[in-house]
Amino acid sequence: MDARLRLICRFAPLFPLALFVVCLNVLYIYGTAAARRALRQAARRLTMGMMRTLIAIPVYNEEEHLERVLAEMVRYSPEILAVNDGSTDRSAAILDAHPFVEVHHHDTNEGYGQSLIDAFAIALHRRFDWIVTLDADEQHDPAAIDLFLKETRRCDCDVVSGSRYLPESLRRSPVPEERRAINVLVTEILARVTPYRLTDAFCGFKAYRVAALAPLHLAEPGYAMPLQFWIQAARANLRVREVPITLVYVDPSRKFRGGLDDPLIRFRHYLAVLDRELATAEGGR
Repeated sequence: MDARLRLICRFAPLFPLALFVVCLNVLYIYGTAAARRALRQAARRLTMGMMRTLIAIPVYNEEEHLERVLAEMVRYSPEILAVNDGSTDRSAAILDAHPFVEVHHHDTNEGYGQSLIDAFAIALHRRFDWIVTLDADEQHDPAAIDLFLKETRRCDCDVVSGSRYLPESLRRSPVPEERRAINVLVTEILARVTPYRLTDAFCGFKAYRVAALAPLHLAEPGYAMPLQFWIQAARANLRVREVPITLVYVDPSRKFRGGLDDPLIRFRHYLAVLDRELATAEGGR
C-alpha cells in the first residue's frame, strides 16, 4: 500500500469527518482492491465510539442519476450501502467503481422491498445504530439526509419517516393523480388499524433505529413492503415521527414492475398484503 495511504488510515480517527472524506476521495486514485479495503477500514475506525449510521439505497437501472446522488451522499457518512437489484444498465459498474460504496448485488431483480430487507439485515449484522434509506432516482434529495440525522440525535423515536404531504412539505412537481389517490386511501386504512396518523404511507426516505428492526419479520419483496412494515412496527410499539421532505416526481410516467402498473391492480395488491399481515398479527396474539 502507498505510504501516504497507510498514514491516512493510521490517523483516521484524528481527522474531522469532512476533511477525511475529501482525503479518501483523493487517495482513491491509487484504487486497487487492497486500497479500497483499507479506505473502508479507515472509515470504520473514524466512526468508532460515535453513533454509526449506514446510508442505504436500493438501485435498479439508475445510471442517469447515480453519480449525482452518490456525490451528495458521501457528505453525510463514510458508510454507504447500495443494493443493486439486478440492474441491466451501467448502474452496477458505477457502484463498483465508487470508493465509498459497498455493493450488495442481486443476480436478478428481486424487488424494492427485498432490497430494503437486505439492507436492514446488513445493518443489524454490523450493529449500526441507525440506517437511513432513500431512493436513487433523485426523487429524494440527498441533502435532506442531514435533516434525518439531526432528528435521530434529538427525537425519542425509532422511525423518522419522510412525508411529501405534510403542510410544510415543498412541492416541486405535480403528483400523478392515481398515485396520490392510492396513497391517501392506504394511509387512511393504516390510521384505522395502527396508532400512527401518517400522511405518507409509502415514502422511502426514512431513518430506522437498527435495534428496533430486530423483532420484525419482513418478507414482502415488492412495493407493498412498507405496508407490512407499518403493521409490524405498530405491533412492536415502535415510535414514529414524520418529517417534511420535498415532493419531486422526476419521471411521473415511470412504470411499476411486477404487473402493478394498473392502479386498480396495484391497489388490490396493497389491500391483499395488508389483509394478510393483519391476519398474521391477529393470529400471533
